[in-house]
Amino acid sequence: MVFLSQADVADINTLSRYLSHLQVSSLYTCSSVDVVVFCGNAILPIAHNVFSALEARPDLTKTLVICGGIGHSTRFLYEAIKDHSEYCHLADNIDGLSEAAVYELILTEFYPNLVKRIKSGQMKCIIEANSTNCGANAIETRRVLELHSVPLPMSCVVVQDPTMSLRTLAAFQRTYQDVEPTLEFLACPTFVPMVSLDEKGKLRIRADDSLSTADIDSSGLWESHRFFDLLMGEIPRLRDDTDGYGPKGKGFIVHVDVPEEVEAAWSRLRKVLHFKR
Repeated sequence: MVFLSQADVADINTLSRYLSHLQVSSLYTCSSVDVVVFCGNAILPIAHNVFSALEARPDLTKTLVICGGIGHSTRFLYEAIKDHSEYCHLADNIDGLSEAAVYELILTEFYPNLVKRIKSGQMKCIIEANSTNCGANAIETRRVLELHSVPLPMSCVVVQDPTMSLRTLAAFQRTYQDVEPTLEFLACPTFVPMVSLDEKGKLRIRADDSLSTADIDSSGLWESHRFFDLLMGEIPRLRDDTDGYGPKGKGFIVHVDVPEEVEAAWSRLRKVLHFKR
């Protein structure tokens, strides 16, 4: 068990705010866009927020892409479905399904007004079930949009697990960097996760209500060790050096600046959380 101080909590929140990269705070109030891309992840409240906003706002977009294959994190989605009060009856039908297919199942069963709009042709829903990481999310999204003869999206909101929001945005910018004029990609994590210590010193993970209007159920968020792993693993990937994912490294994303205060927080937490990477 790791015991955290208030200073440690502040450092965790520094990483979380940075990685969430909140550009679109609400799908209910943002401008209409050509495409909304929902990247599969294990945080079910995000899906509810996306599908509910699309039901409430027919003008939000004409094209929805749900992407996600079967990767190393897919089991977390399966587990989340099994533990969910409403979705749990789907658990017997999802084993072996891609993340995109699981979310298509949820959309079909729980969002009838959205289904009607899709069936009537008012909105396209494209399922991309091959990608297993952020870079592939972007590459495969471009492929399926072209396959379905969707024009280049001049504006696109990318919805992703907040811990991977910044990297996913950078991957989309990398995938479309050959296009002129530059396309507008905006990150929408739907919420920014914050941690705090209760009166007994127990760690709580919740959505920061001051940064988003999304109604996020804290019980549907990460187990703390999983959350820490995700946060800590992102910073080395974002660094533009020989080991990172930027142009000087693997070339999966565009250059991203990692602020000094973020690097400092990461370095302190590395010792506290015994992060090895």
